[in-house]
Amino acid sequence: MDNLLEFDSVSEPMARFIEAAVKGELNILISGGTGSGKTTTLNICSGFIPAEDRIITIEDSAELQLQQPHVVRLETRPANLEGKGEITQRELVKNSLRMRPDRIVLGEVRGSEAVDMLAAMNTGHDGSLATIHANTPRDALSRVENMFSMAGWNISTKNLRAQISSAIHLVVQMERQEDGRRRMVSITEINGMEGEVITMSELFKFQRVGVDQDGNVQGFFTASGVIPQCHDALSKRGLHLPYELFNQTQG
Repeated sequence: MDNLLEFDSVSEPMARFIEAAVKGELNILISGGTGSGKTTTLNICSGFIPAEDRIITIEDSAELQLQQPHVVRLETRPANLEGKGEITQRELVKNSLRMRPDRIVLGEVRGSEAVDMLAAMNTGHDGSLATIHANTPRDALSRVENMFSMAGWNISTKNLRAQISSAIHLVVQMERQEDGRRRMVSITEINGMEGEVITMSELFKFQRVGVDQDGNVQGFFTASGVIPQCHDALSKRGLHLPYELFNQTQG
């Protein structure tokens, strides 16, 4: 996280909030395009997980570098030449729930495993982390919805969105900008449901103002002034965040 601060990829209030959110066991979805820094951010976030937690990681290829002592690494396996022996992410997510995990870290959600991941998040496996390919936080939730269709689930839109809104607490949006910098451009909290729509509050964002003559993106990080719903829950865990943190603008 110190490196991200040094590279101006994140502001200090955002870094403090992310640290508290991970320690406070919020379920976080890291969203972004290809090469936007999702896996790097997932690695950084996982570094805030307490050493005593038992962590299960599920990936296609082992990219995460967790330093905690209680880590179980699960990797998918493609089918052999005879079309046998395949191990999918969905099977690994299902099996991970039998391994008494404190945290589940999913390298990338991209298919039917989203069903089991949300079920895990909704049944006491708080503090889970995952990444997803999407360009905005709202798109990220829409992609999760589409993954339920891929899994063959016939469930009403309202019930599905209610399940998503209760499972995921935060969406962290990463972006690779045209000058090559990777920035955390938004941290959005999922508030709940209003009718059939998932309501969201943007807590922090990167406010873009233009591009300089060298092609570098110019802008500043700003907080929206909205106090997150999770503030009280984090405070009860001893993770006190001053209200001023959510009102700061950093150039």
